[in-house]
Amino acid sequence: MKNLLLRVPEITLMFWVVKVLSTTVGETGADFLSDRLGLGLNGTTLVMSVLLAVFLVIQLRLKRYVPASYWTVVVLMSVVGTLITDMFVENFGVSLLTLSIVFTITMLAGFAVWYKSEKTLSIHSIDTNKREVYYWIIILLAFALGTGAGDLISEGINLGYGVALLTFSLSIAVVAFGYYGLKLNSTLTFWVVFILTRPLGASIGDFLIQTKVDGGLGFGMTPVNVIFLTVIVSLVFFMTLKARSSVATIEVTNGADS
Repeated sequence: MKNLLLRVPEITLMFWVVKVLSTTVGETGADFLSDRLGLGLNGTTLVMSVLLAVFLVIQLRLKRYVPASYWTVVVLMSVVGTLITDMFVENFGVSLLTLSIVFTITMLAGFAVWYKSEKTLSIHSIDTNKREVYYWIIILLAFALGTGAGDLISEGINLGYGVALLTFSLSIAVVAFGYYGLKLNSTLTFWVVFILTRPLGASIGDFLIQTKVDGGLGFGMTPVNVIFLTVIVSLVFFMTLKARSSVATIEVTNGADS
């Protein structure tokens, strides 16, 4: 019965695939809404923040993992996290390095408060509203931090989008080796990889959409957004069918045991 109470998905390969795709859409989608649709940075931030608040309330009221709701919130948080960083940089002139440091400290403080309150940071323990709220706060901070860190490496210190993509890919590979090869703590490695997939996704997006002159492949913003969103929706649909099948199996098993 415990599985039915969890608010988040199992950590599988599909989870990480959709997570990276979502972060890529967060990067490219924020730029698309702000620039191509003419909403502007402030207008886009306001609209997407309201949408995030609405869907987050829906998610918290569900009290269980529903793939469509969960991943909608993740995509919206990815967009809003990107916009938060962009607003600090463009509207207030805060440097990417300063933002990365501030968001890192803030996120670590969030982890400390969460652990002091709940005595665990495990994703497998998120079965109450309080723990889920902590979870979403950390995710939003991770998205904002990842945006700043990704832009810092690719643009701030001019290493380029390809180098940024390689850097974050290798960093994730090192953490994965630490988990599988050195048996490092699963909660620690999960959160490190979760944070790193944000700048990884952003680097993928930038590398795909930026022109070849600027160090990208020049595929364009609209095709990348459409393709990635289509893949996300398809995978979430598959996960929805799988989740319903799992719930039905657990309910039948519990009914038989009783």
